Amino acid sequence: MKTYVFRVVVEPDDDRWVAYCPALEEKGAATWGYTREEALKNIQEVVQMTVQGMRAYGERIPGEPAGEVCIFPEPQVAVMV
Repeated sequence: MKTYVFRVVVEPDDDRWVAYCPALEEKGAATWGYTREEALKNIQEVVQMTVQGMRAYGERIPGEPAGEVCIFPEPQVAVMV
């Protein structure tokens, strides 16, 4: 089991916030929310679903570019503060 950590971008857009994962953007890893926190929650779910779908179809999960994806060979816990 490996842990993948993907960088996400969250930006204000008029009356909402948009969020996307640059390393998975071509796979559709983008979403939005009315608040920054909602957009972060939504992008976490989208990234999880995207990676699960890629695994189900035998696609390679990106491990680069550096700074966009970090891979750890063991389980990890990420905490946002």
